[in-house]
Amino acid sequence: MTNIPSRPELATLEAHLGYWLRFVSNQVSHAFGLKLAGRGVTVAEWVVLRELYDAETCVPSALADRLGMTRGAISKLADRLEAKGLAARRADTDDRRFQTLTLSAGGRALVPELAALADANDADFFGHLDPADRVRLEAVLRDIVRRKGLKAVPVD
Repeated sequence: MTNIPSRPELATLEAHLGYWLRFVSNQVSHAFGLKLAGRGVTVAEWVVLRELYDAETCVPSALADRLGMTRGAISKLADRLEAKGLAARRADTDDRRFQTLTLSAGGRALVPELAALADANDADFFGHLDPADRVRLEAVLRDIVRRKGLKAVPVD
């Protein structure tokens, strides 16, 4: 008779909180991405547009730092937003290497419409939560972000 080693008991995928966080996160992000795609914008572009909406004008390197993205990623996003007529880069008159990024009039007009889509997406997934549960869930997630020192803004 052959001795077959016994297999250790393993927790199921569903036993991990990370599984459920990722499950919900993927669905929320996918649904939002589809809503944005209907307006010709990606989630990453939305994040940059939303940041620029509050900032008025921003140096790309500062935007990269704030969003936890590389300068190259911000440059590519700026290129795409410029091509879509949603943002513009302006070079400093004294130092042409120094650039700022700003929303175009079209970009400024579009952001509130996209924000309404974000609000609707949130309501679709989390609107059923008791307000106290929603506040608690957000507090727990923010605490995890703080304790782990997470910086990169989720864009995909």
